[in-house]
Amino acid sequence: MDGRELLAARFEEHRPRLKAVAYRVLGSLSEAEDAVQETWLKLSRADGERVENLGGWLTTVVGRVCLDLLRARKQRGEQPLDVEVPATHVPDPQISPLPGGREPVDPEQEALLSDSVGLALLVVLDTLGPAERLAFVLHDMFAVPFEDIAPIVERSPAATRQLASRARRRVRDTAPEPGPDRTRHREVVEAFLTAARGGDFDALLELLDPDVVLRADGGDVSGLSRFVRGAREVVAGARSFSALAGTTCLALVNGRVGQLAVHEGKPFSVGEFTVRGGRIVEINILADQERLRTLLDARAIRELTGTDAGGGPEVGTGPGVGSGPGAGAGPESCTGPAAG
Repeated sequence: MDGRELLAARFEEHRPRLKAVAYRVLGSLSEAEDAVQETWLKLSRADGERVENLGGWLTTVVGRVCLDLLRARKQRGEQPLDVEVPATHVPDPQISPLPGGREPVDPEQEALLSDSVGLALLVVLDTLGPAERLAFVLHDMFAVPFEDIAPIVERSPAATRQLASRARRRVRDTAPEPGPDRTRHREVVEAFLTAARGGDFDALLELLDPDVVLRADGGDVSGLSRFVRGAREVVAGARSFSALAGTTCLALVNGRVGQLAVHEGKPFSVGEFTVRGGRIVEINILADQERLRTLLDARAIRELTGTDAGGGPEVGTGPGVGSGPGAGAGPESCTGPAAG
């Protein structure tokens, strides 16, 4: 193995962490991949043998690349979002099949799940300034010292600490903290989708926090994007939204059980639920067809649903809050037998 191959092998060892950093800073899977690739290009042009702490060096470089991307968004007027206006933007979700029916998750899988970050938190991170977001992610999520972050954001360590502190207050005050019980989370999501399919208005209200938030990002499609607050308003909004979906199943969305809706073999929406105290406090739905096509190709749909993306058997009737009684049984696992 020559020097370049050895360097590439060492870089691959750090790739998962670099991608995790970039995804949390950017909230975009494609941009995270671009940032990691740019980091590799910078490493390949540098003298890797003289880098004493490769992990720290790579984290610093990917942090700088991400900061440049965030600042470019701001200049284009894309980010950060105006926090005074309820935002409908939903970051890219990470979607994967359930580990397998109701079988217990093995310790390694559980560790991966516990390290996942929810869309509700990413939505709040989108409201932060670029330097604040980077400082918070690197320090609070990856334990990077402020002394190492300061040169990246071009601040003193004390000023960098203040950046992270402001971001931490915003996150604490705004982002709902999900409950730790993943089994209970799944039960609540399944009950919600079952009640939605059956049109059980009272059951839906019981499962929703009175101040629940529904955020739906439909991209450029008129009428799909919306932001509503309050249990009754969320049920009404979900009714009109879900009537457009086709079939639905359960999947892991950013490490917790969520919902994938498919229409005519193509992804229609991905939904993530934040559950706390046995009730849903936030629902984030991505229904931007252009972004979904990028995130989920036909092969991914087959893997998630266990069906033929070109028109195989239905995974289940859509969430259809307005589908009416008797619309079918509960949601099914994307990996096999019905979860309900």
